[in-house]
Amino acid sequence: MEQKKKLLEVKDLKVSFFTPAGEVKAVDGVSYDLDYGEVMGIVGESGSGKSVEAYTIIGLLASPGKVIGGEILFDGENLLEYDKKKMESFRGNKVSMIFQNPMTCLNPVYTIGNQLVEALKCHQDISKAEAEERAIEMLTFVGINNPDKRMKQYPHELSGGMRQRVMIAMGLICHPKLLIADEPTTALDVTIQAQIIELMKDIQQKTDMAIVFITHNLGVVAEICDRVSVMYAGKIVEQGKVNDIFYHPAHPYTHGLLRSMPRVDAMEYERLIPIEGTPVDMLNPPEGCGFSSRCEHCMKICLRAAPPTIEVGDGHKASCWLLAMKEKEKEEE
Repeated sequence: MEQKKKLLEVKDLKVSFFTPAGEVKAVDGVSYDLDYGEVMGIVGESGSGKSVEAYTIIGLLASPGKVIGGEILFDGENLLEYDKKKMESFRGNKVSMIFQNPMTCLNPVYTIGNQLVEALKCHQDISKAEAEERAIEMLTFVGINNPDKRMKQYPHELSGGMRQRVMIAMGLICHPKLLIADEPTTALDVTIQAQIIELMKDIQQKTDMAIVFITHNLGVVAEICDRVSVMYAGKIVEQGKVNDIFYHPAHPYTHGLLRSMPRVDAMEYERLIPIEGTPVDMLNPPEGCGFSSRCEHCMKICLRAAPPTIEVGDGHKASCWLLAMKEKEKEEE
């Protein structure tokens, strides 16, 4: 039986920024795949490479960033081999992105309707009247009331939550196979965050669209994601199904993230424990494990060599010398 092709395959992707101070390895050997209709969460601290990896997929990597290795396969085609014209046709049509801040991503001098119609007409050969009709349908779909009125309004006339819904409508208007959501709820209050997450879950279930969901919020990850990739210092340090990551975390960094957030299922008061230290200096990264300077389990080998990736369960893997030592002890028994 022929194995079903993956929608997205990121293979050993390496992206560096070449600055006057030196090379910054923003993404250093990242690999993962995504099935049709699957939601992959990517979590990690600021500066871990989450957004850079997303911008590389969609062809929006800014200078002085350069892809120096790896492949990004979408439906079996390597996106890194696309020329500018082919990438422009691909972006927004087969893959769309919701950017971090809806307050600044919409053009303030054009109406909402103008921006939605432009996004549609760029990729499809339809009349302006048809495009406007589709735009109104999409605004209704994402839960915006009085869509005819909103089409004539400017971004500053809408609230943050409504602007975020407009961004989602713009991302979905061409019915892409993959949506990249880069911290889409960061600038919104908690009530609106919950509404946006519920909306995205509903859209994903109705359209069978795959989503790469980038966030700091582990609560959001638990709510919407099927699998999770935990990034630190440009690498994926742990990857697995959402239940494995939350209930059986294997990497010390993942443990630290979970210990630093409150739990609704806690039986008694638990003190939150922050991760000690500061994120690694990407201009002068350590020779060994990037997390070694902040890890309470750090050993001498962690400072000297990069840890191997260990399979700890079905589809659950982590890169840590502590796991490697335990694996070796099991083999010797």
